[in-house]
Amino acid sequence: MTHVRLTVGQAVVRFLAAQRTERDGVTHRLFEGCFGIFGHGNVAGIGEALLEAELQDPSGLRYLQARNEQAMVHAAVGFARMRNRLSTLACTTSIGPGATNLVTGAALATINRIPVLLLPGDIFATRAASPVLQELEDPRTYDVSVNDCLRPVSRFFDRIWRPEQLPAALLAAMRVLTDPAETGAVTLALPQDVQAEAHDWPVELFTERTWHVPRPVPEPAALDRAVEVLRRARRPLIVAGGGVIYSEATEQLRRFAESTGIPVAETQAGKGALPYDHPLSVGALGATGTTAANTLAHDADVILGIGTRYTDFTTASRTLFTNPDLRFVNLNITALDAAKHAGTSLIADARAGLTQLETALTGWHTQPDYQALAGRLAQDWDRVVDHAYHLDHGPLPAQSEVLGAVNDLSQPRDVVVCAAGSMPGDLHKLWRTRDPKGYHVEYGYSCMGYEIAGGLGVKMAAPDREVFVMVGDGSYLMMAQELVTAIQEGIKLVVVLVQNHGFASIGALSQTVGGQRFGTAYRYRNERTGRLDGDVLPVDLAANAESLGAQVLRVAGIRQLREALTTARQASRTTVIHIETDPMVPAPDNHTWWDVPVAQVAAIDDTRTARHAYEQAKRAQRHYL
Repeated sequence: MTHVRLTVGQAVVRFLAAQRTERDGVTHRLFEGCFGIFGHGNVAGIGEALLEAELQDPSGLRYLQARNEQAMVHAAVGFARMRNRLSTLACTTSIGPGATNLVTGAALATINRIPVLLLPGDIFATRAASPVLQELEDPRTYDVSVNDCLRPVSRFFDRIWRPEQLPAALLAAMRVLTDPAETGAVTLALPQDVQAEAHDWPVELFTERTWHVPRPVPEPAALDRAVEVLRRARRPLIVAGGGVIYSEATEQLRRFAESTGIPVAETQAGKGALPYDHPLSVGALGATGTTAANTLAHDADVILGIGTRYTDFTTASRTLFTNPDLRFVNLNITALDAAKHAGTSLIADARAGLTQLETALTGWHTQPDYQALAGRLAQDWDRVVDHAYHLDHGPLPAQSEVLGAVNDLSQPRDVVVCAAGSMPGDLHKLWRTRDPKGYHVEYGYSCMGYEIAGGLGVKMAAPDREVFVMVGDGSYLMMAQELVTAIQEGIKLVVVLVQNHGFASIGALSQTVGGQRFGTAYRYRNERTGRLDGDVLPVDLAANAESLGAQVLRVAGIRQLREALTTARQASRTTVIHIETDPMVPAPDNHTWWDVPVAQVAAIDDTRTARHAYEQAKRAQRHYL
């Protein structure tokens, strides 16, 4: 067997450049680049290897410079999600704060089931100079480092103490990254001395390797059980989750819905599974859902969940589905999700499962009056959306008007990106999605700071689409520096920066639980009261964005916003549009509940009132057994 002598870092980079995925006969590069921020833990290992690869083969693994370690994981997540998990990016950091900065991004990737490879540096395997800079000393053992923080948020974790361990670890990492039922963050911790150590590797390790992404079909007996439940349904409802989109099963979903007459509601990750104006689309479901979807959910006798995790927002903290005879049928590639709510499990790929369900249900469909009801409810909600889009509120516009302006001026294939604050909920219920990849809201972890970094990854994955990043001032202040990366790489984003001087979402939540919006407004400390209830802080985020290199457009109302959006579409570089809104104007209510416990005893009247309301709402919560 022929061997080649390379360092561990060089071997990792060469291996990653040779990996491919394949699904439905289409092959993709598994890794289209590697984000890196260098320090003493990786500069001489992975850093040197990336430099060498760039000099020898510019078409290989491309190096991308980032400004924050957490942000580069977010960008990788945005990229992989946009590519339906068939391609991703790697991220390398030094040991110490660089590595621990990855933890939030890793948690986000794993919770959302998005593949990302993390390559943090680690302590010396030889322990020759311990304790080294940034080393955590654990008095119980010498084999723990700060990278162990990544274990619980990684789907696979390994530390490479010796070069001989690398091939098995790399192959295991690829297995997890390309398995749609197991995927998430994968961490290979690389001791800094091992990264620079040379070894004789079999050439076979670096030959092009294709990982075939499966489409598991339903087990026949499980299919029969699911069909039996569905055939008895009179008021069924489909809950379309992210698995529908990742599986590229939207066309199969449309055909299945039309052949059976079952209305389709959508989770945050599944929004766009059907176009918003399809006759059987009833829109968003749950705590941030539409009255159309939620009305049908209340009375549904069968829920067909496809590719959904059934989060608390989807089920309105288990108060949404109230029919005592309700049955669940769960089509999911992950057994964990297929078994939820004591449902009839159908473990399969969404596209393959829908195809077989459609065939097995040939000739069966819901009654015309039920389909007509779904259509009327959807039309009623669409009128609510139209009103919210055009409130003409003043002197500052409502946030729903900002979303409406962006929605009106965007094209069907454009992508809206958001993650945290009040906008994800407003977008879920109000955004009119026309393309399966046109809606990109990270709501598995709802991580403040994801927006700009995630939007960067989305645009890298789909350079032919216009990307609109919707971000509030709270989230912008947490992580805006990847604007610099976008400008450096010539990647154009349109960032709509909504300034409402605080945390609007948690402010509203605080008010509902009797917290009087405490700690949620950006204010001076008041010398008279000693509290943070003074004047508004003079923060100029538009100037900040301009200082990072972005083109900035300041607008004072919806008319100017529309003009600015037109200008930004025509621009060739990243543009930030800054607009102030009134945080006290809520989006249309859908009369649902979210379980946020309220203090059981309190001296504040508002809190006691909120506790009473909480106990009343809690009575509707149920277990699905």
